[in-house]
Amino acid sequence: MARVVVTGATGNVGSVLVDRLVAEGHEVVGLARRVPDGTDGPGGDGGDGGDGVEWRSVDLTRDGPELADAVRGAAAVVHLAWGFQPSHRLDHLEELGVGGTRRVVEAVTAEGVPHLVHMSSVGVYSPRSGPEAVAESYPRDGVPTSPYSRHKAAAERLLDDAEARGAATTVTRLRPGIIAHRAAGSALLRYALPGLVPAAAVRLVPLLPLDRSLEVPVVHVEDVAEAAVLALDAVAPGPFNLATGSPMTVELLAAALAAHAVHVPARAVRATVDALWRCRLLPLDPGWVDLAYSVPLLDTGRARSELGWRPDHDTAEVVGDLVEGLRTADSAPTPVLRPRSVRDNLRRLVTDGPVHSRARP
Repeated sequence: MARVVVTGATGNVGSVLVDRLVAEGHEVVGLARRVPDGTDGPGGDGGDGGDGVEWRSVDLTRDGPELADAVRGAAAVVHLAWGFQPSHRLDHLEELGVGGTRRVVEAVTAEGVPHLVHMSSVGVYSPRSGPEAVAESYPRDGVPTSPYSRHKAAAERLLDDAEARGAATTVTRLRPGIIAHRAAGSALLRYALPGLVPAAAVRLVPLLPLDRSLEVPVVHVEDVAEAAVLALDAVAPGPFNLATGSPMTVELLAAALAAHAVHVPARAVRATVDALWRCRLLPLDPGWVDLAYSVPLLDTGRARSELGWRPDHDTAEVVGDLVEGLRTADSAPTPVLRPRSVRDNLRRLVTDGPVHSRARP
């Protein structure tokens, strides 16, 4: 049994990974700004919500002793925390994603934690240069017009710097494709759909207007959690691509939605999303369109050979789970994955403003 600290423990991957680690007998410390009900509130110094997890409220956008206190004595830290909204507050997203990673690296180094598993992304890679799947040595400059991609690339450069300084911590970098998790349906709807549009609208989509060239590597959340467990067990250094054997395409997405695919050039899709985002009608920033049409496919040979990783879910299952989660606005009992409703969105719109402009979503 090992003491494992997980940042972003209430999120898409974190909620699944924490359950896996507890089931395998690890002593798990879950870090999040908003911890589950019945555990510590902000600034708490440790509490068990009855799920076998010691929960601690830590805000990775701020300096303070809480993070160092939480990782002290850990065998490993799994860094999953990342932000997607407010998309009009890039300063906040950068402070959480890049600044938060810097704070985690500093705390892990200062406290002598032996192993750091960092959740990177396919978004760390430079735009694709061809149809071939790329290995982990592919350039890592990100997609320039995608804030998410730029920040993921910047976070990995922090890891590069730490390793160049000779830090004793073994660093694992997981680089998954788009991660699907049915229980993240409500969260994804908050990120991508206007707050006053009901989730039922997803069931009524007759046409899917996208460029037919779309090919995006995807992977199921349970397979990502499995890779993290394998990396922890092996204390495996270096980067590992994670994806199913084939990408998500417009045809697969349309089939899952029971919609008819209509070819619309990517430039037109991007211009539409950009206009809606600038008008504050859509929380999804246009960088996600650029990312979707730029990311390379992923060669997962290293994860398979060195970790013994094999995805249990194929592409059709991953896309099916993704769409079903959106259709049903599926959720989980954590603050990040909480249920979405138009009534709640309207109340928060009046009290807090649009989600894509809130300082602290």
